[in-house]
Amino acid sequence: MELTPAELTVLGLVIERPQHGYDLQQVIEQRGIRQWTDIGFSSIYYLLTKLEQRGLLHVPEAPLAPKSRRVYHPTAEGRRVAARNALAFIAEARPTPHPLLVGVANLSMLTAQQYEQALRTRLAQLEARIAAVQAAQQTQAPLPRAAREVFSYSLSLMDAERQWLVARVQVPRDEQDRRQD
Repeated sequence: MELTPAELTVLGLVIERPQHGYDLQQVIEQRGIRQWTDIGFSSIYYLLTKLEQRGLLHVPEAPLAPKSRRVYHPTAEGRRVAARNALAFIAEARPTPHPLLVGVANLSMLTAQQYEQALRTRLAQLEARIAAVQAAQQTQAPLPRAAREVFSYSLSLMDAERQWLVARVQVPRDEQDRRQD
């Protein structure tokens, strides 16, 4: 059974710790998970229901009142499917659509000045994002290993993009050093 990135993320968080939708929302927000997967607030409950219907999650005790929070737990099958899908996502180098590449592929429509300004704008936004991710990582310590790895990989990718952008916009070395501090 193949899972989408959003399904595997939600299932993985429930495997990490049984929880209800609001708890998941908090973890997703705190860890910045929306930076790398499409999970909207309203889709959390949809995903939980879908995973429950597929037998990957269950609610051991029915809530007493209709508005009570349902705490989801993984099933044995849910753990197996999640592990199999996680291995596939890690091991398989899949192409990832990237809007930057679409823009760069259409450089003929832009002047050199427009391109450089767009890169500078992106660099400033990226630096703000790096700072936000680093702050989120530091405020949540200690993190589970999976979350530490996500932060590490995300920051590495963003740092690689920052280096590429700095080289393209020819930021003077002293300005680059100030930005990284």
